[in-house]
Amino acid sequence: MIYQWVLGGIVASLLGFLLLDRSRGKRVKSRAGGHLMEKMKDECVKSSANGECCSGFGGGTDVIVVGAGVAGSALAHTLGKDGRRVHVIERDLSQPDRIVGELLQPGGYLKLIELGLEDCLNEIDAQRVLGYALYKDGKNARLSYPLEQFHSDVAGRSFHNGRFVQRMREKAASLPNVKMEQGTVTSLIEEKGSIKGVQYRTKAGEELKAYAPLTIVCDGCFSNLRRSLCNPKVDVPSCFVGLVLENCQLPHANHGHVVLADPSPILFYPISSNEIRCLVDVPGQKVPSIANGEMARYLKTVVAPQIPPELHNAFISAIDKGNVKTMPNRSMPASPYPTPGALLMGDAFNMRHPLTGGGMTVALSDIVVLRDLLKPLHNLNDAAALCKYLEAFYTLRKPVASTINTLAGALYKVFCASPDQARKEMREACFDYLSLGGIFSNGPIALLSGLNPRPLSLVLHFFAVAVYGVGRLLLPFPSPKRMWIGARLISGASGIIFPIIKAEGVRQMFFPATVPAYYRGPPN
Repeated sequence: MIYQWVLGGIVASLLGFLLLDRSRGKRVKSRAGGHLMEKMKDECVKSSANGECCSGFGGGTDVIVVGAGVAGSALAHTLGKDGRRVHVIERDLSQPDRIVGELLQPGGYLKLIELGLEDCLNEIDAQRVLGYALYKDGKNARLSYPLEQFHSDVAGRSFHNGRFVQRMREKAASLPNVKMEQGTVTSLIEEKGSIKGVQYRTKAGEELKAYAPLTIVCDGCFSNLRRSLCNPKVDVPSCFVGLVLENCQLPHANHGHVVLADPSPILFYPISSNEIRCLVDVPGQKVPSIANGEMARYLKTVVAPQIPPELHNAFISAIDKGNVKTMPNRSMPASPYPTPGALLMGDAFNMRHPLTGGGMTVALSDIVVLRDLLKPLHNLNDAAALCKYLEAFYTLRKPVASTINTLAGALYKVFCASPDQARKEMREACFDYLSLGGIFSNGPIALLSGLNPRPLSLVLHFFAVAVYGVGRLLLPFPSPKRMWIGARLISGASGIIFPIIKAEGVRQMFFPATVPAYYRGPPN
């Protein structure tokens, strides 16, 4: 242990200046359905002659939002609050039932406050999350969010995704200039290279068209519209198997729990006062069959022996109850085609592995950036000029988005078990590094939580872990074999993080001020 602390001191010298970044300005000082469905009855005014829909706002629609999940609902409320006339078209307005989108990091909560949506967490039994507990080989370390500089209410939140989404939809639909309609958007309407609106099918099966100067597509990870607006390079590294554990307590209250299991991580976090979500990561795109009992056997024989003993009985009970759900984990770097009249947001635009729970934080941060860009504009009708101006969005969003995306991809690869000795050493070094506490845990947790979205800090911490791992190998007595493993550890770390950074865009990620769009002003 002494040499680990000596190593910690060496690594601390590399990271000391990061403490200066922590004082920079990061302060800031839902009920399903009834009212929402009432508003859904207020159908749009239709012309039987041409099947066009005018949203019922006397002067037409400013923005069409496709999708009313977390991103779409938050965006509709934000633009509506700024006086825009917004028409939201959502495929299914009933309460969603998902196993992801249940953990909002503190950085995302700050964005929720900035958008005036924090009350959507009321009345849904949302739970405060104060950090993480990390488990490996019988050892555990508690890693708390660095929240000392923030108001006492600032923390992570975990909840039932569907309850949160319905509260957001209700709040958006409560604005008189926001119309929310159930329908399936089948295509974008394009004229002379510019998007003019959407074609959609109503709940009653009627085919309609809706027009607006700006269409924002937020139809989620399974988007069928994004192909014309971006270059979607979707990767599916694993799947989540989700269960709900009832009437049990986590070993560390108000903390997410991450078990570094074999073959890949297992997550636990509260979603209500008496329910705990368990997400078992299964590498690859196929999972054991639920129907023939393979899944239950896998969970009981492979997963159950690796979870904290306090949760074992509840875990077995959840399996026996049979309410097991699966979902593919997708990652997709943002690679947009700037298109006049249209924009992508949310998971339709950019995805990362959900291990770190960063998706909603990225989406809400993107909405804040877009709101600030659109605020000075009174007229959105010049599609070409607006498209040129909104190229700034893709650069301004990068510090937050690229930090969270890169960390999610890198951590997932480090946390997965591997037969390779260098990868094993990297995994062990990561656990021991975070267990040191102080700057060694606060720095990475500040990145993960969205409180310190700085790509350079991420890279420095990542390679500090690698250097720490090499030091553990070489002390107290180096040997040729250990030196070779250390060299492969550094090489492996580079092979993990650099491809992710390349996909995010080196220039936009680290040098956004050198991108001309960064300085672009609003069109006249």
